[in-house]
Amino acid sequence: MVARLVDKGYARSTAEAVVARLVELRLIDDDAFAEDVLRACHARMMGARGAYRELLRKDVSESMARSKVDRAEKLGLFEENAWELGRTVSMKTAGMDRERRLRRFWSAGGRKGHDPEVLRRVAHELFA
Repeated sequence: MVARLVDKGYARSTAEAVVARLVELRLIDDDAFAEDVLRACHARMMGARGAYRELLRKDVSESMARSKVDRAEKLGLFEENAWELGRTVSMKTAGMDRERRLRRFWSAGGRKGHDPEVLRRVAHELFA
């Protein structure tokens, strides 16, 4: 954040002081922001890889992003998302031939950054 303020023409010392004060007042909370981004990823049925990319895109530090994704993975969040995505694709593609349904599911799962092994289990169960 300091770098962005400096890029906009503010003096580095001023930018550092302002950011430090905002952190002190808890108006800037990187941990809470990362949790909010992760919740948004869950709502979009994203996988671990997708959530990690999204956290980095939102300027969350690599270490915090990895920590948040690892914790969510241990809680089964991304597996749950893959199953929800599978159920959604299954309902939307009902009546199509199996191969087309599978292509749509794998395509959606890949775009959302899901683990191929999890997608394989979901596909086997839902599209058999």
